[in-house]
Order: sequence, then structure tokens, then C-alpha cells
Amino acid sequence: METAGAAIIDDLRGAGLSVAKGAVPEPLTGGVSCDVWKVATVDGPVVVKRPLEQLRVAADWHAPVERGASEVRWLRRARAVDPRMVPEVLAELPGYGFAMRFLPGAPVWKDELIAGRVDAGFAAAVGARIAAVHAATANSTPDREAFPTDAMFRALRVDPFLLHVAEHDAELAPALRALAEDLSDRKIALVHGDVSPKNILVAADGPVFLDAECAVYGDPAFDLAFCTTHLLLKAVWLGDARLREAATAMVAAYREGIGWEEAAGLLLRAGKLTAALLLARVEGKSPAPYLTDPEHRRIVRDQARALLLTPAALDALVANWKRTLK
Repeated sequence: METAGAAIIDDLRGAGLSVAKGAVPEPLTGGVSCDVWKVATVDGPVVVKRPLEQLRVAADWHAPVERGASEVRWLRRARAVDPRMVPEVLAELPGYGFAMRFLPGAPVWKDELIAGRVDAGFAAAVGARIAAVHAATANSTPDREAFPTDAMFRALRVDPFLLHVAEHDAELAPALRALAEDLSDRKIALVHGDVSPKNILVAADGPVFLDAECAVYGDPAFDLAFCTTHLLLKAVWLGDARLREAATAMVAAYREGIGWEEAAGLLLRAGKLTAALLLARVEGKSPAPYLTDPEHRRIVRDQARALLLTPAALDALVANWKRTLK
């Protein structure tokens, strides 16, 4: 840690940031895909993030570290849409790392939900801000050219979440492979790729999005489906129907922001992707770590399989998600 800490300090100083005297990088929770540290500077604390080549999961899962550069591009592009929705990037660092401003006093949305503080209004703001980025970048040649990250998105999302499950489920393989192909081919808007409650801060003026390592120019339905999946999984895990209500509010607010295509088509694609992602969180390379109860896993698996065989638009899927939770 001492060697890594010294390297981080040197990188920050090399980028022109004034590190506080005696500062020691403090490791933060980086999830499965990156190392993260908090470092004191004379202008306030910063967060340093560096992507890992091999992810911290049980399965053998590798991904290009160049995704750190695309994450910076997404953060800067989103900040141009609405500066409230992302932290400010202060410097790019060697090894595809970067430094961004630390936001004090903003809890992680996942922690708020687990604590029982479910705010449908905040969920709606999440949907509205996701839609704002999609609307601002829809059918944009410059944005598409700025994110030639299809291989990264495939390595981090298509292969582990869709195709890995298809390899082990002959009945659903055709539907999953068709979804994977469509997801890879559809180029509509700039996608964050990891819109999850663990990557959203609850700030005073609304949601702040982090961890855009999977950013790609692709299908905006993926972002909506990914976040909805997390809310529905937690509704089963925590037995709290308010989480389904939060998902309803998020989807409704997102729908209001769709102006680049017909809402019905996007919501149907999002419904199919949500079904696939729900199944992936019990059968894929990155299963939801909190779904340890066999009954919870069965509930998710059974509903996801049924929804893949008989797709539903996302708003209908959420409305009919298991109402009696245990």
C-alpha cells in the first residue's frame, strides 16, 4: 500500500494538483472493477480511480483498462448536459486512472434504499437525468465517434450478462443471443452502462452519477433496464414494495424525456433487457451478492425466464412484478 500510495501522490503532483502535506491515500470501496482512493489536497479532497484488468469476481473476467479514458469522456459529456449530475474531473492520470472532486455529505443511493429510505421522487429524478443525457446525445455523430468502445461494452456487459447465460441455457439461448446482437448493433445515444444505485449519490440537488466505465454509444434502453433491474432485485431481497413503486416513478419520468424515438419501442426493448439482466443476476458472471436466499433466487429466476419467453414493455413488467414479497 505504501508503494501504491506514493505512486498516487506522484501522479497527482505530476498532473498539477497540490497534494496536502503528509497526505496518505485512503482506500475506498471500489467494487469489482477498480481501485479507488481518497486523497487530501490543498483545495479539498479528491477521489482517484484506476481500473483493474481482471475484475474481482469468482469467474475469470477480464476487461480493457482503457475504459478509464471512456469513463472520463462520459463524465465530461454528461457535465455539459447538466453539471449537477456528475463530479468534476480534475485530471487524467497514468494507467487510465483519473482524479475527480470528492463530494462530501452525499450518501450512496444503494445505502439509502437498504436503510429503508425509499424516495420515489428521487427515483424519478434519476430517470429524468438519464433521459437528459440520452436526449442530448441521440443521433449525434460526434458523440458516436467519441465512444468507439464496443469491444469494452461487450466484455463488460454483453458477454457476462447475456451470452454467458445463453451458453448454459439452451431454451433461452436464442432469445438471449438475439438480444445481445441487437444491443451490440443498435447505435442511438450515449449510454452510461452501469446505472445502479451503488453508482448514484444522493446529493442536495439531485442524483449524481459515478462509474461510467462501460460507456458506449448504443441503445439507451440498456441504462433504463439496468437500473430498473437493481430496484426490482432489491424489492425481492428486502421485501419492500416501495422499491417497485420507485421503479415505476423512474420509468415514468424517463418516458417523459424520450423525444428521439417512439417511447413504445424503447420500453419494449428495455423490458426484454430487464428480463435478461434479472436472470443474469442469478445465473451470470456477476450474480447479485445479496441474493443468497434460495427462495429469492427462485422468484427472480422464474419471473425472468417467463418474461424472456413472453416479453413485456418495461412499464408493464414493473407494474406486474411480484406484488406479494416475503
